[in-house]
This record gives sequence, structure tokens and C-alpha cells, in this order.
Amino acid sequence: MDNHWKNVLFTTLILVVGMPDSEAENWPRFRGPTGQGMSSETGLPLTWSDTKNVAWKTIVPGEGWSSPVIHGDHVFVTSTTDDGRSCHVICLDRRSGKIRWNTKVFEQEVRKKRNENSDATPTPTTDGQQVYAVFSSGRMVAVDFDGTVAWTNHDVNFYGHHGLAASPILYQDLVIMAYDGSSDGENNKVGWKIPWQQAVLLAVEKTTGKVRWRGKRGLSRLAHVTPNILSENGTDQIVSGAGDAVQGFDPSDGRLIWSIYSKGEGVTPSLVVGDGMVFSCSGFEAPTIRVIRTGGTGDVTESHMAWEQTKGVPSLASMLYVKPYIYAVSDKGVVTCFRAVTGDVVWQERISGKHSCSPIYADGRIYFLTEAEGESVVIEAGPKLKVLARNRIEEKCKASMAVSQGNLFIRSEQHLFCIGQLPGSE
Repeated sequence: MDNHWKNVLFTTLILVVGMPDSEAENWPRFRGPTGQGMSSETGLPLTWSDTKNVAWKTIVPGEGWSSPVIHGDHVFVTSTTDDGRSCHVICLDRRSGKIRWNTKVFEQEVRKKRNENSDATPTPTTDGQQVYAVFSSGRMVAVDFDGTVAWTNHDVNFYGHHGLAASPILYQDLVIMAYDGSSDGENNKVGWKIPWQQAVLLAVEKTTGKVRWRGKRGLSRLAHVTPNILSENGTDQIVSGAGDAVQGFDPSDGRLIWSIYSKGEGVTPSLVVGDGMVFSCSGFEAPTIRVIRTGGTGDVTESHMAWEQTKGVPSLASMLYVKPYIYAVSDKGVVTCFRAVTGDVVWQERISGKHSCSPIYADGRIYFLTEAEGESVVIEAGPKLKVLARNRIEEKCKASMAVSQGNLFIRSEQHLFCIGQLPGSE
């Protein structure tokens, strides 16, 4: 076992000490502990409504589509007020849903974004000591668990034709954030429709907020893809996607290790990794799922492409890898199950609704969340579609679900819901 996964295992053991459920886990970043929407918990809720099987329901001040993250009894979200100018990190008590603190961390300049986006879309991440958040201007902040600002970083003045929707991740002593924007000059198609070289993968020290390195993509276009960590053969890589590119970087210095050309811009689904493969989606312009074999260096477009598939390509929601299948949901509610090794379609069925939230997997079930009514469609993972439940909270949802310590957490346009038994109760 390499050092990275030893650290992950050690940290995970520390996090669950003292928790009543031996399978309980924290949900410290976008798409959970692995960044892939996977939970190891069992006995999670199957049915609920806006009133039934709801442990608590709390109004979240301001506006934002960041997903909740949970560590112990702390639940974190971000939001903005004053039409996006005032940026806030908010902490709720996991057991009661009460707001512990609501810290205004800074004010930002509000710039262009799509109506589907918000000025607080990036999901924060936490290491159990501080929570790290990014807002639409590209500004970054670290806040301790008492709500005190530890540092801010304003090195990136971000602009993107769509706004900013990628989320930061933690790696060892670094906070890593992808800034894949576009030009705000006279020709606003540069970086959006026309490739440019200004994208930055930024790494800052989590104790100080100082920049450690800046990774460069070369030619690429705008995207909203949250990076992930690929650990193989005793080494780690940051895998990161953008418009026209899927790439691997050295986490020690930001050096570009490998890259493939993947035509498309406005890429939103985050990368999925497993069993020597990186699963990616190309966004708009001839949408395609592209799967890359790991282990290459340089331009690996011709040498390391495992398979490509144009059926069932998601444009917003990230995919799920549950061996031996890959699951994807289109924004129009068509779910496709692929054989992960070959890309062959196992089944494809419509479950209805618009899907911008990324699905999650736990205990043999896959939970999808629709946008308009906040309907959760729960299916059984497997070679045939089997719908287990449909649950509505009757509120708009664009944030992805979180799972922690026996509960599901759903952020709607106005509320944060804790689904299931009241935390701490028997």
C-alpha cells in the first residue's frame, strides 16, 4: 500500500473513532470520501417526503448550489447574499440542524454566469480542522471549526462564460482547485469556443493559503470538472479534465504528466477512476464518454484510449463506477448502464426528470436526484433496472446528495434536509 492510501486509511480510522455506528463515515468533499459518490454505509433511508422520515429541515440563508459536506457533528455549506457579493461559509449541527455559525468571509466582484449556476456552487472540503471554500470570483478561504477565518487567497481573478462550478479537493498539505474559465476581453469566445492557454490548476498550502504551484494545461477550453486523485503503483497523480482535455498532473509540483484530446467545452461531469481506467465525459459538441487507460506519459490520445461511447452521455451529472458497471444519467433523465471494461450498453431506461445532481451509491442502491421537484429515484444497482422508491421533497435541487452516519443530506433551493432517523437517536 502506497503512502497516500496509508494516510487515507489512517485518517478514516481516526474519523470513525467514537461514532456509534461502526460503518459510519464522514463526507468531506464533493462526492464523498473518494470523490466518486460512493458510500460504505448501510441501512440508509429508502423512503421519505418533505415531512416523512425527515430528521430535521433547516432554512439555509442566502443562495448557493454547493453540496453539503459533513465531518463529525459539523455540516458545512456555502452561500452568497447581496446578489452574490457577500460570501458566507455556514456550519450546522448535524444532530439538530441548528446553525452553529454563519461567517461572512469576504466580498467579491459579481461577474457573468449562467442562470443555472450560482455564485456559491463549488462544494467546500474539510480535513477535520478547517473547511476550505471557493466562490465564483475564484477567491478561496479557510475557516476553522469555530467559524474564524484562517486565511484567504485572492490570487485568481476568475472569469468564465458559465461561471464557476468545479470544487476544491485536498491532497496532503495542499488545497487544489481547477480554474477553467474563458476570456472577458473583446472576443468572449476565446477560452469558450476557441481554445486558449490560460487555464490553471492551482495548489495552495492549506495552513497558509500561499500558492505552492500552478499547473498548466496547454490548449483547453472552459469546464467545471472537480479534480480527483489517482493512486497506482506507489505514486499519486491528480487527474483533471477540461474542455478538449483529460490530463494527469504530478501533485508535488503541478507538472503535466499525460494528456488526451477530448473535443468538447462546458464539461461538467467529474472524472471517475478505477481498475486502471479514467472515465470521462466530453461536455458539449459531439458528447462522448471517453475511457483512458492509466500509465501513459505525454500525449496518449492514440495509445491509451480504452473505449469511446456516444450513447447515454451525461452533460451535467457525474458517473458512478460500481463494478462491473458504469452508470450515467443524462440531464433528461435517461439512465444508462455500461459494462465498464468495454463500454457496451447493458441497459438504458428513462427514470424521468431533469438531472444536474450527481448520483450516489450505498448498500447496493443508487440514488438519483431530479432538479424540479427534488425527486429521489432509488434503484437497485445491477444488470437490470429495478426502481425501489421515488421520494419527493417538492423543492428545486441542484446540489448533489451527501451521506454521513446513517443519514442522507439534501440541499434544496431554500433548505437543508437531514433524511432518516434523528442523528444520535437509537
